[in-house]
Amino acid sequence: MSKVLIFGGTTEGREALSNYPDAVMCVTSSYAASLLPPGTDCRIGRLNADEMLSFMQTLQPDRVIDATHPYAAAVSANIRSCCLRLHVPLTRIERPAEPGAWRSLVVHVPDAAAAAAAAARSPGNVLLTTGSQTLSSFTAAVSRDRLYARVLPTVESLTRCTDAGLLPSHIIAMQGPFSAAFNDALYDLLQIQVMVTKDSGTAGGIEEKVLPALSKGIDVIVIDRPDRN
Repeated sequence: MSKVLIFGGTTEGREALSNYPDAVMCVTSSYAASLLPPGTDCRIGRLNADEMLSFMQTLQPDRVIDATHPYAAAVSANIRSCCLRLHVPLTRIERPAEPGAWRSLVVHVPDAAAAAAAAARSPGNVLLTTGSQTLSSFTAAVSRDRLYARVLPTVESLTRCTDAGLLPSHIIAMQGPFSAAFNDALYDLLQIQVMVTKDSGTAGGIEEKVLPALSKGIDVIVIDRPDRN
């Protein structure tokens, strides 16, 4: 029986695991591991390039599936490099981008720093739905009185929020997916005038975030996916 290694705590990673139930899954957090079926052979923790190579040399997989997040370009580059070096076949699974007509109605930026700069130029409260890893880019550019962040309800995420200087009352720790109606109500509750998101596709609920925001006249800033070429 071939040994399959899957990278990714995403929806796509779990779908890949359903096709290879005996695979080894590699995820970055205990929270991601908790979403896997009981008994899954799982390696938890972030790996740099050298650690990843050592791990794969020990495991000796016959096939690798990269199902990491669309924005984890550096991780995908490390996976690709390791597979080339070890001559292991690699398959990349990535959720498609949402092709909605709303794309021409939002501000597109290449990264978190550009999103923070754009948010700083707009008035009113800002809701970040981009995760916890880039929060410091926003707190460096936008007054913390204006910033709200919706993040995963994990110790790691909450620590990043406090380390970045977010006000405790401005941290929304919740697990999605979120409906358009829920987002609509949240925008009203927090009096949001700017919403920042990633192009996370259908699985990431991007339309459920963008459409109600646009209907309210909220400025929407979308961090585009990194170029993987």
